[in-house]
Amino acid sequence: MTKYADNCKFRAITESHEDTNILKEGLTRINYWCKNHGLKLKCKKSAEISPSGQVPRSICNENCLPGHRKATRRGEPICCFDCIMCSKGEIANHSDATGCLQCPKELHPNDRQDKCIQKLTEVLSYEDPLGTALAAINCAFGIITVSILCVFIRNQETPIVRANNRELSYILLLALTLCFLCSLIFIGQPTGLTCLLRQTTFGVIFSLAISCILAKTVIVIIAFRATQPGSNLRKWLGARLPISIVFCSTVIQLFISSGWMFLSPPFPESDMESGEGTITLQCNDGSVTAFWSMLGYMGLLATVSLIIAFLARNLPDNFNDAKFITFSMLVFASVWLSFIPAYLSTKGKYSVAVEVFAIMASSAGMLICIFFPKCYIILLRPDLNSKDKLMGSAKLNIKRSTRESDLAEQLQ
Repeated sequence: MTKYADNCKFRAITESHEDTNILKEGLTRINYWCKNHGLKLKCKKSAEISPSGQVPRSICNENCLPGHRKATRRGEPICCFDCIMCSKGEIANHSDATGCLQCPKELHPNDRQDKCIQKLTEVLSYEDPLGTALAAINCAFGIITVSILCVFIRNQETPIVRANNRELSYILLLALTLCFLCSLIFIGQPTGLTCLLRQTTFGVIFSLAISCILAKTVIVIIAFRATQPGSNLRKWLGARLPISIVFCSTVIQLFISSGWMFLSPPFPESDMESGEGTITLQCNDGSVTAFWSMLGYMGLLATVSLIIAFLARNLPDNFNDAKFITFSMLVFASVWLSFIPAYLSTKGKYSVAVEVFAIMASSAGMLICIFFPKCYIILLRPDLNSKDKLMGSAKLNIKRSTRESDLAEQLQ
C-alpha cells in the first residue's frame, strides 16, 4: 500500500496542517484521517496507481448483494465482513444491508429474499384435483345408496327385506346417503355457516347411522331369543324398541353438538404459519374437547354394536345380519383408528381431505358389508329370496347347533 501512497500528497483545506506520516498507516487510516481533518487526497498525474491501472481496494471483500446482510469478522478491521443470507421470513432490499427486515404475516420472501411477495391461498376446493376426486367418489356412492334404497322399496314384501326390520334398513340407507353428501360441506372455501354445519352435521348423521346398526343388532338377538319356549322377550318385538334406541342414541349426540355450538362454535380462519409461502383457509373447531367428545361417542356406539353383533354372529342364516354388521363395524373401527394419527400429523387442506376420506371409507364399509349381500340375492339370485329357503336354512342351523350342544354335554 505504501508504494501507492508514496505517490500521493496531502494538503489541508485550512492550509494549517500537513502530515505525510499517515501514509504509512494504510488506506483505512487514511480515509479516517481525511474524514476527520478535512484533507483532500491528491495524487501525481504521473503516479502509477497499480500495475493493472486500477485503484487499490480499501475493503476485504465485495459488496453484499440484496438478500444478504453484513456480519463483521471478529478481530479484524471494520472494513472486513462476511455476507450472510437473511434468515427464513426476512429480506434485505438493498446492497450492503447491516440487517434484515421481517416480512408481514400475509407476505413471504421471494427466492432471492430481496422483497416480500403475497402468499398463495390454499384450500381444499372443487377446482383442486384432490377435492374433485373426493367429491366425485362421494357423489357416486350417494347414487349407489339411493339405488339400493329403491331396490329395497321395490322388493319390500320379499322375505330378505322383511327379515330384519325393513324400516330400520330404510332409515340406515337414508343416513348413509346423507353421510356421503355431508362430506361435500368440507370441500370449498370455509364460511361461517359451513364451519358450523361441518362437524355437527357429520356427528349427528353418523350417530343416526350407527344407532340404526345397533338397533338392528339388538333386534336380531331379541327375535331369535323370543322364539324359544317360555321366553318373555316377545313383548319387545315390534317397532317401539328399535325406534327408541335410534332416537335416544341420536339425541345424545345432538345434545353434544348443540352444547358445542353454543359454548365454543367453529369459525373460519386464515392460518398463515403452518404452510411456507401459503395462507390456509380453514375452519377452527373452536373446542378441541367437543370435537373429540363427538368422535368418542360415535366410537362408543360402534364398539357396543361390534360387541353385540360379534356375540350374535352364529345365529341362524335368516338372522345373519349380525355377521355383516360385525364386518362393517370392524371396517368402521379400522378407518377411524387410522384417522386419528393421520389427522394429527397433517395440516392445511390435507387434514380436511383425511377427514373426508374417513367419512367416505367408513360409510362405504357399512354400505358394502350390510347391503351388497342382500342386493346380490334380490337381483342375481331371486330363487334364494323365498321364505322356504330362509326358514329351511334356519331350521338346519338350529338342529346343527342343538346336536353340537348335546354332544358337548355328553363329552362333559
